[in-house]
Amino acid sequence: MCGIAGIACLPGHKPDPVLLKRMAQALRHRGPDGEGFYETGSAALVHRRLSIVDLEGGAQPLIQGATALVANGEIYNDPALRQTLADEPFKTGSDCESPLFLWPLSDTQYTFELRGMYAIALLDGGGPQTVVALSRDPFGIKPLYYAQIQSGVIFASEPQVLLATDLLPRSIRPEARDQLLQAQFVAGRETIYPGIMRVLPGETLRFVDGVLDQARKQPAFHGKIDKSLTEETALARLDAALMDSVQAHERADVPFGMFLSGGIDSSAVLAAMTRLGNGAPLAWTARFDTGAIDESAQAAELARTLGAQHHVLTVTEAMVWRHLPQIVACLDDPVADYAVIPSWFLAREARKDVTVILSGEGGDELFGGYGRYRRAMRPWWRGGRLPWRRGMMDGICPLATGRKWREAFAPQYEETRLRSVQALDLREWLPNDLLIKLDRCLMAHAIEGRTPLLDPAVSALAWSLPDSLKVQGKHGKYLMRRWVEKNVPGATPFAPKQGFTVPVGEWIAAQGARLGPLVADSAAFKGLVAPETIKALFTRAEGRRERHAAWALLFYALWHRIHIETGSFEGDVFETLAYSGTGSRN
Repeated sequence: MCGIAGIACLPGHKPDPVLLKRMAQALRHRGPDGEGFYETGSAALVHRRLSIVDLEGGAQPLIQGATALVANGEIYNDPALRQTLADEPFKTGSDCESPLFLWPLSDTQYTFELRGMYAIALLDGGGPQTVVALSRDPFGIKPLYYAQIQSGVIFASEPQVLLATDLLPRSIRPEARDQLLQAQFVAGRETIYPGIMRVLPGETLRFVDGVLDQARKQPAFHGKIDKSLTEETALARLDAALMDSVQAHERADVPFGMFLSGGIDSSAVLAAMTRLGNGAPLAWTARFDTGAIDESAQAAELARTLGAQHHVLTVTEAMVWRHLPQIVACLDDPVADYAVIPSWFLAREARKDVTVILSGEGGDELFGGYGRYRRAMRPWWRGGRLPWRRGMMDGICPLATGRKWREAFAPQYEETRLRSVQALDLREWLPNDLLIKLDRCLMAHAIEGRTPLLDPAVSALAWSLPDSLKVQGKHGKYLMRRWVEKNVPGATPFAPKQGFTVPVGEWIAAQGARLGPLVADSAAFKGLVAPETIKALFTRAEGRRERHAAWALLFYALWHRIHIETGSFEGDVFETLAYSGTGSRN
């Protein structure tokens, strides 16, 4: 796991060494173990390394002739690819070297052979024109951004690296701000920053002499429902796919562990890890000292049953107020999902022992776990409705009103209504909320996050399932529940779900008299909403919808202070919000 960056210049321009060093410095938190550069006359690559595989010999850029590559991620089928490419002159044991030899064979289709999570920048200077290809894995597990500048195009693993060049304005797109406040993330190609774009999941962009020449897309999920699939056959296929994926995701030359919530997805991952027999897995669970459902005892019992070494981290209100600015600072592509709080603290704790963490992201989206899926399946006269019809601010705060923010959330037709809303979440919610959260919170502490449920073997099986094997009655993730029931002794996967919440409403309400005026005075909301409206909201933040709205406003005020106003985030929440003017960044 690493950070990558670079530039592809227009004719007549050359890479600026000062700019490249500035980008490398901005990436340091993603790769503290090494730094590398590669430059031709009109393009350059930058790499910061977090050593996971081939600790001694896997430094990047990786070079073969006139072609060079930098990558952030893991290629799990690298051993198989090396057998296919046995005649090629491999120089390292790095799992990211095989794409270097696939490129000349299939150009922008080279990623079709890859199984893994990755963001790759490949520079081919072997022809009369310089080609730079930017690629991202089909689920969008690893991030990659780009922006057009006067001399060509710059790219990096995070927007803050592009902003560090001082070639782009620190401003926002109002429509993206509205989407963030209403949906808690920004969807689509365009980010919240004008001019900074995402390479979309599964996409390869090909630039020739600094100009976009071709875009190719590799879908993460495709194929038709297998209507002949029985429950017994589906369970056997899920077992094979899950074991195959977890085994591949355990490949590392450094210690690894997992985040254990006690829910269906993380339970399945832990059970698979245990069955593989590579020692007692390390597992971490977060709990809160007050005001939230506590699943740590359930997780502890599961870990004991499966023989895992379990650690419980208690997150307190004082810890959150002290460190929330640092958490927001790592979310340069903003995600106002309060699950960032336990993710950040768990990553900080786990880094004491491991460099790689496995987690259960993707299970709900692939196997039909969310309640909104069951609602979408009902006819309208039984309360059925599509998701994302109401935002966090609707009826609570007169911000981001109207329907424009919803435009990115129109489902595209699939075989069934369930598959249509699943595909929407896989396209937008998963990569632009859950996976950004995981990437940034872990990389803030130099930890690699791996998601074995987001794997071609697993997704191919999930996408072939009939709706009845995903949703039965009040239960989503039916097939996953059956697998856990069969493979985890003592598990009760069909028991009512408790859910996982963070007691932000209680915390905000307790500090409302202090927080409200600070948020209301934020430059983020000048001219948008009356200060008294914000202050009043913070006094009633214990209500369910009020809690979500107050949290979104607090998050955005902090995010704007840190990433747009470039304010310091060394102090706690109150000090950060009270700060005026500009200052040095951490």
